[in-house]
Amino acid sequence: MPQTPRLHDLYSKLMNEEDARVCKDIPDAACSDVPQNFFRQVLANTLTSLGDTLTNPKTTLAWLMGVVGAPVALIAWLVPIRESGSMLPQLLIAAWIRRMPYRRGVWMVGSLLQAAALLAMGAVAWCFEGTLAGALIIACLIVFSLARGLCSVASKDVIGKTVPKTRRGRLNGVATSLSGWLALAFGVYCLIYPPSDDDMLFYAALLIGAAMLWVAAALVYRGIDEAPGATEGGGNALTHALGRISLLRDDAPFRRFVVTRALLLCSALSAPYYVVMAQEVETSFGMLGAFLVANGLASSLSAGVWGRMSDASSRQVLIRAALLASLLGPVVIAIDRWAPLPDNLHAWLFPVAFFVLGIAHAGVRVGRKTYVLDMAGGNKRTDYVAVSNSAIGLILLATGLFGLLSSLIGAAGMLLLLSGVGLAGALLAVSLPEVQQD
Repeated sequence: MPQTPRLHDLYSKLMNEEDARVCKDIPDAACSDVPQNFFRQVLANTLTSLGDTLTNPKTTLAWLMGVVGAPVALIAWLVPIRESGSMLPQLLIAAWIRRMPYRRGVWMVGSLLQAAALLAMGAVAWCFEGTLAGALIIACLIVFSLARGLCSVASKDVIGKTVPKTRRGRLNGVATSLSGWLALAFGVYCLIYPPSDDDMLFYAALLIGAAMLWVAAALVYRGIDEAPGATEGGGNALTHALGRISLLRDDAPFRRFVVTRALLLCSALSAPYYVVMAQEVETSFGMLGAFLVANGLASSLSAGVWGRMSDASSRQVLIRAALLASLLGPVVIAIDRWAPLPDNLHAWLFPVAFFVLGIAHAGVRVGRKTYVLDMAGGNKRTDYVAVSNSAIGLILLATGLFGLLSSLIGAAGMLLLLSGVGLAGALLAVSLPEVQQD
């Protein structure tokens, strides 16, 4: 993507500024490359975000495991492995990455490894069935998740070196918005042309298509013009990792952010319970397509707005998104239990609520990504990302215990519990320091 006046003009209009070369918190030499680097990362992130939607463990992979006849015990591990598997090793990964002055290549390797894991998954689904197929898909998912961790750590650092403060929120917001529109189109397709339960060709093609998205993203990322970064402190990975954990003890603002982020997991953990409550009213595939459409529409409409707001104050975004997610649960439960809705309208209450939750979750994602990026620079940024993600990975694994609790209090009870957790997160976010101030 060569530098052109048109590219600079587009960047200026998107940022709503006359001078597209406002550089803050990045090397001076990188200033002139900001527009091309910005749009390359937008495109790469859009492609991988769309791939994440097409391989969602709550939908596509869960259905695939059911189609191949995998036991329920294996299906239950999809979400924890997908999310925590990419986060837990990041302390070790960060120590390795910080030895490298250029981190673009790490992201590319991670992207290609994710593509390879998805291709292997498709081959397993085509050739095997039963417990063996399920175990092999889980093995592929572990590789996928570890590779995802490489991309997570490297991307934060590359963005920090190539895109200035007050512009990073919009990068995340635009990418999330574009992928949301594409995911919306996929949801509409599933709504109109629902695949049959035994259409293995559909699932194989879906996995292959997603793999190609990661390959394309790696090719796009290769064109980013990255300045060399600091390499100090890249010693023994395990020793360094154990040392970095002390950030949670010694760095009070960072510790408060990690606890806040943990509480704001409510926006992600609440989602399945809206689906469960909907299934009590309507069980057709069309309703599932409605949820996919709602999720895609929420991301596409809100992420760009959240991104602009995050560039002004990512702290305020976290507060507002948490309050939205927290208040939604009690409102939906009240309507579900006491509002005299006709059956045909009652079922649609939950996709509508899912849409609102998707807006809140997009705010949480964009807000926390922008906040941690702007908290610090250089290798400290890499440490913040790695420690934060590792801690959240452990917490996500622990949320598996929620499955036991939900059997006692039901989906509605879980929504009320998670609403309380989110409210606590909003209150704690109020005490976070502002990091967008120059």
